[in-house]
Amino acid sequence: MRLILLGPPGAGKGTQAQRLVEKYSIPQLSTGDMLRAAVKAGTEVGQRAEAVMNAGKLVSDDIVNAIVSERIDEADCVNGFILDGYPRTLVQADAVEAMLKGKGIALDVVIELQVNDEVLVDRISGRYSCASCGTVYHDTSKKPAKDGVCDKCGSTEFKRRSDDQPDKVWTRLQAYYKETSPLIGYYYAKGLLKNVDGLQSIDDVAADIDRVLEKL
Repeated sequence: MRLILLGPPGAGKGTQAQRLVEKYSIPQLSTGDMLRAAVKAGTEVGQRAEAVMNAGKLVSDDIVNAIVSERIDEADCVNGFILDGYPRTLVQADAVEAMLKGKGIALDVVIELQVNDEVLVDRISGRYSCASCGTVYHDTSKKPAKDGVCDKCGSTEFKRRSDDQPDKVWTRLQAYYKETSPLIGYYYAKGLLKNVDGLQSIDDVAADIDRVLEKL
């Protein structure tokens, strides 16, 4: 099973990807994790990436494509994988398709988690986490049972991401709609796109995703 989860920041892609990893025993391929692993391993493409990053530049699509290609060749991807945060643009999507074709494999499905912008901004800007164990809470929808005390570890220290402020969330959404949302039409035209209502509960979203995957 080879799939991509699409959706704007905060749509729940990471949560659902982790559930799929556990249920189907396939890896979640994050470009950030793959870059760090390639650099640490000292592979040829990892060394190229390290040189670019050390120079304070953005890693090119060619290097990222090569790292994704190397990762897909590893044994744990034999039964499939989940692409997380990649591709982000139409150029990258074309590269992924060509790369997979060269390996004699193809994507099975692309699942778009559909959300409402206003709800999404509230969801992201209201979230915070325990500074000790990382448990995530929300100002209105998921408060600790005891105010100011983490349900899981009892810590009284919490933190918020600096880019979870409403104005910064809107900026991230604009970047998504400009760069990544064209992939929705791209994969629809290829007959790969399936839509799931991302505003449901986590369990209901998971159930809808399972129904999509069971039909493959």
